Amino acid sequence: MPSTAMPGRRGVLAGLAAAGASAAMLVRASPAQAAEDYTPKPHQATPIPSAEELHLIRRWSYGYRPAQLSAVRDAGGADAWFEAQLDPGSVTESALGAAVDSWWDCLSKSPDEIVQRDKDGVERAWVAMANYARFALLKRMESSRQLLELMTEFWEDHLYVPLDDDGVYPFRISFGQGIRERALSSFEELLQFATVHPAMGCSLDNAGSTKRAINENLGRELLELHTVGQGGYSEDDVKNSARILTGYRVKMWTTWNVAYVPGDHYVGPIAVMDFAHPNDQADGREAVRAYLSYLAHHPRTAQRIARKLARRFVGDTPSQALVDELARVYLENGTEVKPVLRALVAHDEYRASTGAKVKTPTDEVVAMFRALGARFAKPAGGAAGDDYGANAILWVSESIGATPWSHPRPDGPPAGNSAWVSPSRFLGSWKAHWEAANIWWPTKGIAYPALASRIPAGGLVLAEFIDHLCRTLIGEESTARLVEACCLALEKSPSAPTTSDQVGRLLTLILDQPNFYLR
Repeated sequence: MPSTAMPGRRGVLAGLAAAGASAAMLVRASPAQAAEDYTPKPHQATPIPSAEELHLIRRWSYGYRPAQLSAVRDAGGADAWFEAQLDPGSVTESALGAAVDSWWDCLSKSPDEIVQRDKDGVERAWVAMANYARFALLKRMESSRQLLELMTEFWEDHLYVPLDDDGVYPFRISFGQGIRERALSSFEELLQFATVHPAMGCSLDNAGSTKRAINENLGRELLELHTVGQGGYSEDDVKNSARILTGYRVKMWTTWNVAYVPGDHYVGPIAVMDFAHPNDQADGREAVRAYLSYLAHHPRTAQRIARKLARRFVGDTPSQALVDELARVYLENGTEVKPVLRALVAHDEYRASTGAKVKTPTDEVVAMFRALGARFAKPAGGAAGDDYGANAILWVSESIGATPWSHPRPDGPPAGNSAWVSPSRFLGSWKAHWEAANIWWPTKGIAYPALASRIPAGGLVLAEFIDHLCRTLIGEESTARLVEACCLALEKSPSAPTTSDQVGRLLTLILDQPNFYLR
């Protein structure tokens, strides 16, 4: 589970690697084994990406697999692939990436239908929210529009609405779908959409805020979390922020009717920081649009968005120079997202940030199944059950430490490495690796390559097979330390022939190694 009192990622991962190697050493049976040569034996027939390609794939996709390398090279290289990803409409969606859009009925239902299905017991509210999380994981795994999925997740984490927040369930799916549609547009467009959406209104209590009983929750979080950040505004600013947002109503727990009610809107002059508006109309939506535009274009918002992007895609402590550059591009381009992302990947600090970020639990579960070449099938209605692959993926993610949008607070899930580098996280990871790599769980509605089929025709000695698997699963050559650990764990010589009964254990060991956790 998340922890903020952990040492740095490099220290912990180095310690885990040492611990794994030390544990493997315990199986040495004789002095003769100590003389073994664990020099890696490259399997050149299995291609691996260049350092630039691997960095791109780790940061801008949900994990390495050979098909991802092919996609990058087919696009004309790292820069060309990235540019194409900025225009997702130009990227042909994969068959499975398109198919998952219809795997769960709730994805195509209106808020009214979602409410009725809950009342009728067809699909209870919590199940609909769980199914939306499952959809997100499968979409990240299979979509060929990887950058779009990453930015959808980024904005859903920033303009955050927890899936199990009280009263959001009728609207949370349409909220996420709207974020996806706007994920590569502009922050102003995203902010205008998200702030007045009924999911946000229910989550942060604006759905019941009126001029007679103003609730400050959304007004405060709009400033503190979504735009300018802490400080620089007064309590009066918070009150006025809340006043201007009155009028957006949801009849929660009764009809769930969504409406703008002019009679509930506070009318009168409004000032928040340097923003002023007469706000003299009962229908205050024009004033809200002007206010949100002001916040989206505020220099402090530019700094906040720039820093969050840099923390997600560069490192936990980006330089002020990088943040300033991204903020400048953000403001000069009217808060548009694409120019900022182009500036980020062109920056020397990004190019030098290899190995600086660790996968979150949700990253990892997607990356694990991608690396293993698992293929999920559509759940066969309600009878499929929670142990059916596309449903069980949510429980696999939970066992590692988190599921999509399960963070309970409005600040969104933690972005720093230290939150996810903990003993419980790694114990959960190793268990999940062992179960999936050995085709133990989940097994219903999911197809894995047969373990024996992973051994190339003609067979390989163990050291070369380890290298082949390492190239296939994480896009890197094996190391002497990995070869030694694997051979000692199997109690086999590097020159011994590979047998099918060794494959599951080797897959597990390669997924357990530190480099798999890098993004």
